[in-house]
Amino acid sequence: MSEYFPYEKLRPNQKEFIDLISEAVKNGENAIVEAPTGFGKTISVLAGVLPFAKEYGYKVLYLARTHRQMDRVIEELKAIHRKKPVSGVELRSRKELCLHTYLRQFTTDAYNAMIVCKNLKKLGKCPFYENEKKKKAEFEEVIRFFLTEPSHPAEILNYAETLELCPYDITKRIAEKADVIVASYLYALSPSIRESLISSLGVDYSDLIIIFDEAHNLPDQAISALSDRLSIHTINRAIKEADEYREHEIANFLSILGKGLEKLYSEKLAERDVEEAPVQPKLVFAHVIGILGINERWLVKTLNEMVSVGDAIREDRIEKGKPPRSYVGRVGEFLLLWLSLIGRDDYLFLMTREKGMSLELVALDPSRALSFIREVQSAIFMSGTLTPLEAFRDVMGIENARMKKFPRMVKKENAQVLVAKDVSTRGDERSLQAYRKMVEYIVEAARLIPKNVGVFTASYEVLQGLLSANLDVRLEKTGKAVFVEQQGVSSRENDLMIAQFKAHAKANGAVLLGVMGGRNSEGQDYSGDEMNGVVLVGIPYARPTPRVQAQIRYFEKKFPGKGKYYGYYLPAHRKLVQAAGRVHRSAEEKGSIVILDYRVLWRSIRKDLPDWMTETMKPVTLQTMRLYLKRFWSNGR
Repeated sequence: MSEYFPYEKLRPNQKEFIDLISEAVKNGENAIVEAPTGFGKTISVLAGVLPFAKEYGYKVLYLARTHRQMDRVIEELKAIHRKKPVSGVELRSRKELCLHTYLRQFTTDAYNAMIVCKNLKKLGKCPFYENEKKKKAEFEEVIRFFLTEPSHPAEILNYAETLELCPYDITKRIAEKADVIVASYLYALSPSIRESLISSLGVDYSDLIIIFDEAHNLPDQAISALSDRLSIHTINRAIKEADEYREHEIANFLSILGKGLEKLYSEKLAERDVEEAPVQPKLVFAHVIGILGINERWLVKTLNEMVSVGDAIREDRIEKGKPPRSYVGRVGEFLLLWLSLIGRDDYLFLMTREKGMSLELVALDPSRALSFIREVQSAIFMSGTLTPLEAFRDVMGIENARMKKFPRMVKKENAQVLVAKDVSTRGDERSLQAYRKMVEYIVEAARLIPKNVGVFTASYEVLQGLLSANLDVRLEKTGKAVFVEQQGVSSRENDLMIAQFKAHAKANGAVLLGVMGGRNSEGQDYSGDEMNGVVLVGIPYARPTPRVQAQIRYFEKKFPGKGKYYGYYLPAHRKLVQAAGRVHRSAEEKGSIVILDYRVLWRSIRKDLPDWMTETMKPVTLQTMRLYLKRFWSNGR
């Protein structure tokens, strides 16, 4: 057993997991591992990696999707530290680790926060940075203190606030010497943020061992990190900003560009019942080139000038205490990127109805975001939902990889999977009558499953269809509180709602309505009675939009015969499994999964589901579902 495993007993298969990871990092190999919920993946991967990393001086970069997952890594490092010395730090954004009221008030993204921070320091307007120079001894002492054991961001923030020092700079300095750095995916997937991190740490890629937790999220997260969008609203704001700063040539250029985009929009979208349409990328500049009689070289020069002007505007606004944004700079940066990607087959150029009208650059190849892993010592990808592992390897472009799927931990007698054989959310089968039939299933399941139940639908459209069939009213009559996931609410508001939902597990129970692939069906943990059952309504296949069709075509070209499977079917099946996994958070927890879509019984879909689902799967009608649920829960919890 690894000297870095802090607990007295190993769970089933943990030793094999640790040994697999240990061998992979020693041999400079990558690893793709699927292990079920409750396995103890976090502590196992750390126990496998740390002996080699500590002995040979490698830095471990542990990447997760949410703050909750990142905090859990620090907790495990603290447990390890009680047995064996190890240091670790969690990177958060500047905004979260900054004490300066201006930056906290006015910045909304990582890029702006970086610009603001740089300028506040340059202008001598950051008292915490100035204190670093005055209190060098205290600053270094704080860093040494936090290197003695792993620490949460809040601990560093509180300490820094007491001493009036910059917690972000302290965290960065700790990271330079820490054994383990815990961060969000963005630190690896965004090229600019990744390069900045590597530079600040003073290391090469070859000095790193990288762990990707909940790696099933990587394809979507990589696509998001490589994509970009610009709205006509931003262009109009840029025109006003250029005039305000007397950059009249830029204002004139943008006015003509905007009129050209409006003309293109009327041709592509205005009279059509679609949300988005592909555009030939050069057409975006056709009107402005024709009116001004310019060539591409002049165009690039103008856009670079806009970026420079944008930098000057941000600096001026910081000096005046105004929000540190520049619409001129933003438009210049986006259009330069748009130009640079023309001719690339791994990008789709779109015009959409988003925010009135938008241009969108859609990345099609998530593996581009991971090209750097060829240089690292080892990269480890782990999740409870990666089946089939070969498909994940292909899509993310992972070479030289060991692959292993560990068996389920859920006891067979604790798992129940029921599939309704007479309903589906297939497009041609959706109707008010069909939704009413599904409501009957959901209400009966909520009534018979004790305490809390989750209902996750294939889309917000399906959820709305169920609500139109009076789902919420019918559920309230069961005596359980009803919570409905809302689009566009902040993380804080959503977390508050989830806390209220969970609290009902100690009373009569509640029902949570949401969507598969959403934050509550993937990013949340529910223990005990907080989620005794889930009802999954449909399969979350994406609508056949131009971007989905382009993704399928790209994958078909790259992986002949597998385009639709990799780009359409498999992502939906993984979302279904993730939502189903909210029920069983440990081997002992009992839970029911009711799937309202007979297509799940098809062999082509079953093969993508984990064994703990397929082994107990039974086709049912409304009547037989009642019988199975009563029998399952009559044996106690």
